[in-house]
Amino acid sequence: MGSSPTLPTKKGKLMIYVVRHGQTDWNLEHRVQGRADIELNQTGLTQAEELAKKLSNVKFDICFSSPLKRALKTAQTIYKSSIIIDDRIIERGNGELEGRTDWKDQGVDFNDPNERRFKIETLPELENRLSSFWDEILAKYPNQNVLVVTHAGVTMWSQVYFYGMPENNDMDIYRLGNCEVLQIDNSKPLEVGF
Repeated sequence: MGSSPTLPTKKGKLMIYVVRHGQTDWNLEHRVQGRADIELNQTGLTQAEELAKKLSNVKFDICFSSPLKRALKTAQTIYKSSIIIDDRIIERGNGELEGRTDWKDQGVDFNDPNERRFKIETLPELENRLSSFWDEILAKYPNQNVLVVTHAGVTMWSQVYFYGMPENNDMDIYRLGNCEVLQIDNSKPLEVGF
């Protein structure tokens, strides 16, 4: 493997870097992970190492991580100082669907605020904890480079918080791949919320 190019940054701007964790075996098997505490696989570890190289030109002021192993290991690979573990950015609880590969056949609408089947965390519950987290980040850490390492569901709904619902409610356009990065300008006030 050659050397990794650094991630392009927005020159002179302070950013929030939202990172989805590296790959797990359950990602490969298309299993619903949710709160199941699944480790990174070797590919996921390599992805985290490569991302750390790409982000090596960024001086992070603070780092937050979900408590789940796959996110925390990704954060520890990228950020070598103290990491704040925050339960508000844990993956959405998917209840009885966790570990299953047939979840698409169950007709669950993850975008329906009234969906409660299979004991999944409701959308209002998810939005409330993400609003609490992001409101605090924006209030306490403006004009800083903030690293947040979390999960697919959290990154998708965080984008709704920052940018609103996508056209046609197509949440897939907000889906980050493993170890992909979303950069949000943290150098100016933002109009945000669900």
